[in-house]
Amino acid sequence: MNLTTSTFKHKTPETFIGNALLTVLILVAATVIAFWFFHIVPENPANIALVYIIALVLTARFTSGYIYGIAASLASVVGINYLFTYPYFQVNFTLSGYPVTFVFTLIISLMVSTMTTRIKEQADALVEHEKLLMDAEKEKMRANLLRSVSHDLRTPLTGIIGSSSAYIDNHRELGEAEKLELVSHIREDSNWLLNMVENLLSVTRINQNSMKIATSMESVEEVVAEAIARFYKRFPNADVKVQVPEEFLMIPMDAMLIEQVIINLLENALVHSRSSLPAELTVIHEEKQVAFHIRDYGIGISPDRLETIFDGSSYRPETSTDGHKGMGIGLSICKTIITAHNGAITAKNHKTGCQFTFTLPESNI
Repeated sequence: MNLTTSTFKHKTPETFIGNALLTVLILVAATVIAFWFFHIVPENPANIALVYIIALVLTARFTSGYIYGIAASLASVVGINYLFTYPYFQVNFTLSGYPVTFVFTLIISLMVSTMTTRIKEQADALVEHEKLLMDAEKEKMRANLLRSVSHDLRTPLTGIIGSSSAYIDNHRELGEAEKLELVSHIREDSNWLLNMVENLLSVTRINQNSMKIATSMESVEEVVAEAIARFYKRFPNADVKVQVPEEFLMIPMDAMLIEQVIINLLENALVHSRSSLPAELTVIHEEKQVAFHIRDYGIGISPDRLETIFDGSSYRPETSTDGHKGMGIGLSICKTIITAHNGAITAKNHKTGCQFTFTLPESNI
C-alpha cells in the first residue's frame, strides 16, 4: 500500500467530522446486522465477517482518504473478537489459532479498504480528466469563434462603412444606378451581419457547463419545412430540391438550432459553390439515427480544407466567392450544435461538388 502523508490530510474539520461520523454509522449498522445473523444463523459465523467486509467497502467508497477505511478495518477485527468470539464481550487473542485468524482478517480488511479507496480515486481522476477535456474543448470552441468573428464581422462592417461613405461623399456626382449599387452592397453586408448575429445567439442556447441542450420530440418534416421557409426569406431566388421520408419521424432536438444548421449549410451551398444548379437537401432514416445530406454541384472544397473546415477558420478573401464573406463561423457553430445533440457532422467532395452530412440520434439514450 502506497500511503502518503497527503492521504491523512483533510480539507476542513467539518470534512473530518463528517467522514468520521459516517464511518461510525456504517460500523454500527454492520454490527446490528451481524448480531441479527449471529442469532438467526449461529452455526455460520462466516456471515459476520462478510457483513463487516461490506461495511469496509462502503466506508472506503463514501469517505475521502485511506485513514477511515484503515480505522474501520481495525475496529471491525477487534469488534468481531469482542462481540462474536468466545468468551463474549472480552478481547481475547490467546485462543488457539486466533492470532493467525486475526492477522489474516486484518490483512484482508486492509486490502479491501485500500483497493476500494484506490478504485474510487481512479474513478474521480477519470471524471476530472474528462472535465478537463471538456473545458479544453470549450476553450477551443471559444478561440475558433473569436478567430472567425474577427474576420467575418470586421470585413462586412468595413464594406458598409466604405459604401456609405462613398454614397455620402459623392452623392451629387453619382448616378441612380451607382447609388442603387452602393445601397445594395450595404443591404447585403447588413443581412450577412444579421445572419452571423443569429448564429452567435444560437450558441447561447447551449449549456456552457455540460455542452448539452434541452431537447424535445420534434417532427423532422416540420423542422425542415420551417428551415426552408426561413432560407427562402433571405434568398428568395435560391433553388433547393428537398426530399424527406414519407414516414412520420419524431426525434429529440432543439428545433431552432437544427433549423439554423440547415440554413447555414444551404447558404454555404448557395454562396460558395459558384454553381447555378439547385442544391439538394435529402433526409434519410437510417438505423437508430436520421441523416441530413446537403449537396451542391459546384467547385467543391479544397482537399486541404476538409480536415479543418469545422474548426472555425474562415475562407481567405482570395478563395471566397465574393471576396469577404467567410464560411468558417457558420460551420463551427454547426458542429457545436450537432455535437451538443450527440450527433456527428462531416464534409466530403463528390465528382461535381461537395456534400455536408449531419446525423441526429433517434433517442437521447
